[in-house]
Amino acid sequence: MHRACVSKIGGAWRHGGSDVSPSSKHHRTGSHLRVSSTAYDDEVSITFSGKLSTFSGNLGNNHGGGSNRMKGLFKHKPRPPGEIVRQTRDLIALSENNVEEIDTKHSKRLGIYPEICRNIRELKSILYGNSEAEPVAEACLSLTQEFFREDTLRPLIKSLPKLDLEARKDATQIVANLQKQQVGSRLVASEYLESNLDVIDTLVEGIGKDHQLALHYTGMLKECVRHQVVAKYILESKNLERFFDYVQLPYFDVATDASKIFRELLTRHKSTVSDYLSKNYDWFFAEYNTRLLEKGSYFTKRQASKLLGDVLMDRSNSGVMVRYVSSLEHLRIMMNLLREPTKNIQLEAFHIFKLFVANERKPEDIVAILVANRNKILRLFADLKPEKEDEGFEADKLLVVSVIASLSLKLTDQ
Repeated sequence: MHRACVSKIGGAWRHGGSDVSPSSKHHRTGSHLRVSSTAYDDEVSITFSGKLSTFSGNLGNNHGGGSNRMKGLFKHKPRPPGEIVRQTRDLIALSENNVEEIDTKHSKRLGIYPEICRNIRELKSILYGNSEAEPVAEACLSLTQEFFREDTLRPLIKSLPKLDLEARKDATQIVANLQKQQVGSRLVASEYLESNLDVIDTLVEGIGKDHQLALHYTGMLKECVRHQVVAKYILESKNLERFFDYVQLPYFDVATDASKIFRELLTRHKSTVSDYLSKNYDWFFAEYNTRLLEKGSYFTKRQASKLLGDVLMDRSNSGVMVRYVSSLEHLRIMMNLLREPTKNIQLEAFHIFKLFVANERKPEDIVAILVANRNKILRLFADLKPEKEDEGFEADKLLVVSVIASLSLKLTDQ
């Protein structure tokens, strides 16, 4: 299409951005200015009557049907999901080209990142639907297959720092959603991650590197750890140790997400957790006690004591629980938590403390400590109760008090 821009500057006519005098190609006849081109059969007629009053002309090839073709340009034709995934992957690869000239000139001139962001928005719309339509199963399947057919997840994660905020959010939701998508009966995301566990390293390490991106990494990881192969990998690698720090980060939303992931790692896949705790008992509980229960903030202590109670009371961890409640050091930690000034921590500590008392095979040193501190414990429990009435808690407290009292009597009889 030939485009003509016509204006008058002084005594000269401006055509296509340059000042020109009327020539054989620019005819002013009466009240009309005719602009024609030898290269294209285009014509623009502008009619003047003291001021601009009408604009008419043919802005396309003179072959008929121009109006319909123009309308067709603005009709939205949805692209196949697989095509969007492939283009996104190709654009990210182009943007990551190490040649500085291409990175600085082409990426900006061609608008690579805006196009990547638009594609990501489309992919999210396919997986989640929008205000006009629900997600279509066939489209989600096609997207999932293409996404994992070639490595798309790794470059997408790597591109996060260069995306705008909305695209980062969309990318996070895409990755989270794909963890649940099935191809037949297969969770292809789980299969992919099993062969590409370095992607998990990138996500875990990223949480501590950039707090502006950390929430996106945790958002992805929360879904990834639902796969047993991923949870097992994190538990058995150095990645787990990082979470002892992440749950205490000064950014509350990131620390909260990290705590959710930590909980998921220690509660979801029961056989994996039981096996891990049995093999790594000494290291794990030494770290847990020192870094979370003894030196942590209020938020950390509360979350850690609640999680510990849930882990110990899970039947699959019965062997670990018996070992834990047979330790005098662990009892000391719980008794210190019972003395915390905040009731919420006291209540969480109580649920672990009661396991020491209920243990039918209490070691002698634990019995001695319970008896020696009997009066203090009973005074503390007299005022300990949750804000809302809880019959189960009252029954547990009554049993604990009764057992401690009977321990004193048995020692006296001996």
